[in-house]
Amino acid sequence: MQTPQMRRKLFSHDRPDIIYAIGDVHGCFDLLQALQKKILSDAAHIHGSKWIVMLGDYIDRGPKSSYVIHELMQPISGDIDRFCLAGNHEATMLDFLSDPREDHLWLEFGGMETLKSYGIGEIPADKKSLKARLHEHIPQSHIDFMTSLPSLLAVPGFCFVHAGVVNGVPLQRQHDKHLLWIRPKDQTVPGADNLFMTVHGHTPVRTVSLSDNRLNVDTGAFMTGRLSAVKITRDGAITVMHAE
Repeated sequence: MQTPQMRRKLFSHDRPDIIYAIGDVHGCFDLLQALQKKILSDAAHIHGSKWIVMLGDYIDRGPKSSYVIHELMQPISGDIDRFCLAGNHEATMLDFLSDPREDHLWLEFGGMETLKSYGIGEIPADKKSLKARLHEHIPQSHIDFMTSLPSLLAVPGFCFVHAGVVNGVPLQRQHDKHLLWIRPKDQTVPGADNLFMTVHGHTPVRTVSLSDNRLNVDTGAFMTGRLSAVKITRDGAITVMHAE
């Protein structure tokens, strides 16, 4: 069980007619189900190509992380494609699984809630016992799924990523540590000159927020009880959607 050294980046020369981008789920499975239902109902009345882009952080903090991962591994109904990007919480869980120990940061980072969702209530002090329990309770398919998640999806005019990009650096050369971890205050070069809008999560905001060519879709579902998404049409119109 190892964290990948470099994740894939996805680039498309064409843009679908509609993109729905969903912010950080953080184990809030019921909200994800409700928001997907709204999206599929909306999409059913639209002709053309349609994508759902998940912006990472599916696990931790909320109560049903294992359910969320299982759901995202299933084919989605309807004539819509779903793309799931990596978040820093998935990366941190994989780091823990590669070297599980009682004092790992992940366990204070929402990891205990995730382990409980997999049926692990306490952490054995003995490392061998801990590894055995993890192996017994966490499906390898879930680990493989999190390992395989790309760090970026770019289409003409838009870049979808968990945390953000380093402005002024070509997307092909962006490092995963920034794509999964960067905060807006760390983007020292203004993003207004980018030839694309960055759609991201990672840094919770009260409402979906557009600032400096960045569209932040993370409304802190596990704290607020509100999971948000944006609907982006081919002509660039943006509509906000919620499940509460």
